[in-house]
Amino acid sequence: MQRIVVLGGGESGCGSAVLARVKGFDVFLSDRGSIAPKYRELLEKWDIPYEEGRHTAGKILSADKVVKSPGIPDKAPMVKAVRERGIPVISEIEFAGAYTSARTICITGSNGKTTTTTLTYEILRQAGVNVGLAGNIGESFALAVATGNYDWYVIELSSFQLDGCYDFRADIGVLMNITPDHLDRYDYELQNYVDSKFRILRNQRPEDRFIYCADDPLTLGNLPKHPLGMQTLPFSVKTCDGCAAMLADGVIRAEVAGKRVEIPVAELKIKGMHNTYNAMAASLAALSAGVGPDAICRTLRAFEGVEHRLEKCGEIDGVTYVNDSKATNVDSVWYALESMTRPVVWIAGGTDKGNDYARLYELAEAKVKTLVCMGVDNGKLLKAFDGRIGKIVDTHSLDEAMAAARRNAGTGDVVLLSPACASFDLFKNYEDRGRQFKEWVAAAQR
Repeated sequence: MQRIVVLGGGESGCGSAVLARVKGFDVFLSDRGSIAPKYRELLEKWDIPYEEGRHTAGKILSADKVVKSPGIPDKAPMVKAVRERGIPVISEIEFAGAYTSARTICITGSNGKTTTTTLTYEILRQAGVNVGLAGNIGESFALAVATGNYDWYVIELSSFQLDGCYDFRADIGVLMNITPDHLDRYDYELQNYVDSKFRILRNQRPEDRFIYCADDPLTLGNLPKHPLGMQTLPFSVKTCDGCAAMLADGVIRAEVAGKRVEIPVAELKIKGMHNTYNAMAASLAALSAGVGPDAICRTLRAFEGVEHRLEKCGEIDGVTYVNDSKATNVDSVWYALESMTRPVVWIAGGTDKGNDYARLYELAEAKVKTLVCMGVDNGKLLKAFDGRIGKIVDTHSLDEAMAAARRNAGTGDVVLLSPACASFDLFKNYEDRGRQFKEWVAAAQR
């Protein structure tokens, strides 16, 4: 019996372990940290042996194959030891892809992928397609394959998940954009990160489709390095030759194989230029999957966005509070600030990932009245915006940050949590950060 060892006991790792059990492998899971109670319960339900708080070399290096969770870097000592033994190391996506015949829409990018993934899934689901949502959002792909039976999957893929893919293939691949992110994981070399994102193209056939943003410089600059034997469907907010989707006179027009979606941007509930891009990409993906234009437009008109992305969560004394905790990089914050039409008290900070804040200077100077820095060490953020924003406040907890934001916001202002950083200095993850923000707002409204 082949032995599968899974490294990491979170959503991805536990899903992989369940799939390995379902497929009859001898499986063992190891997590150097602690495993959350819900995941321990899942492992015990499926009778999967595991360890936490350590990596036992003898139990791991006896594997025939290792499935590595995306949060574990390749430089981790145990991963290096596994590779030195010649044991294959793959991602959960690669592992799960071998055990399903369902078709896949795979969406990656530095920004917009969660909204686009959710929107695409909702279009298919509401059109009556037997579809699952998986990947870097919600349930892991492996757990969905182990316990579900779908005709289609819409999968959000991070660069970390793509790094461990070799034979996996997307029937429809979507690349939203590429901007500097996670550079701490890629030796602070942007090209390494770009190359990771372009793994979305691996193994695509002539009948497959690749949807990409024709307005994104890094995407366009790297396209010539890759063979494009699949059908390409570029989208743009400009009128351009060869684009499958574009914005003209305030109307989104998207066409695939003679079927055309036309919808005024004003009819979308999700606002901002970034959401125009998201709607175009989702429309092209859904058309490529065979969904009709009328069904697509119905969902586009009704879709209200995703949690933690420009999510309005309350008003206090005439001040609107917006949770954009998912904005963990500079470009996400750029889109958030670009969409603001009222004076902003901006809460930012956390674990810096090699950020260059220069892209935000013009918008911050024009729209931000107060910057509230929230993190263990705010030095880089303080230095970057010193002299560019009227007032900057240095805080080191959510309560401090929220109190400072409330003091500095007046009637008609927006308090925007849009951190530009990862959350791991003060919070478990960006969801925890966003939920604590919303809980504070809800408590203050009582």
